[in-house]
Amino acid sequence: MHHQTVASSNIRSIGYEDASGTLEVLFNNGRRYRYTSVPVEVHRAFLTAQSHGRYFNAHIRDKYPTRKIV
Repeated sequence: MHHQTVASSNIRSIGYEDASGTLEVLFNNGRRYRYTSVPVEVHRAFLTAQSHGRYFNAHIRDKYPTRKIV
C-alpha cells in the first residue's frame, strides 16, 4: 500500500487501497492502524483536511472496523 506523508503533529502518513476501501494510518509514535470499509471520499477529505488529526478524530476514529498492525 502506497503511503503519502502528511504535515501533522500526530500523523506521519496515510495510505489507501481503492479496491478494498482499506485506509492505513501511520502515527508519529510508530503505531500503524488499518481501517476497513472506508469510502474513497473520506480518504480524499482526510488527505486534504486542514488538520489531519482533527479530521481523523471526527470522521475516522471509532467509526470503522480497526486493526492495529504490528
